Amino acid sequence: MDYSFLSTYSGWAFATLRVVVGVIFLAHGWPKLKNLKQTQEWFGSIGFKPGVFWGTFVALLETFGATALILGLFVQPLAALFVVLMLGAGFWKMKQGQKLSGGYELDLVLLAACLLLMTS
Repeated sequence: MDYSFLSTYSGWAFATLRVVVGVIFLAHGWPKLKNLKQTQEWFGSIGFKPGVFWGTFVALLETFGATALILGLFVQPLAALFVVLMLGAGFWKMKQGQKLSGGYELDLVLLAACLLLMTS
């Protein structure tokens, strides 16, 4: 059977992926930005020093970068930043002994999605 007709919808699929990835990052970024001092302290406590820099950077990237993704702005460079972020988060979770299931599976899915957004 020929499924080539499905490629007609690739633009919609790409837009859906972009929006969904943006919504997920926004859902994780907004609480970090809202409680920025706590976020900064937490980043420092888990080894990302200086926590003030890394906590602020991640909170801003996840909140404003996600908003830009949802709007379709700067998709490739933001996706590249999110790739680096997800690599860092995934490796950190592995180092902490977390398993795939109930640990870093969301990081892997977001990494793959961001790789697709970055290279498309």
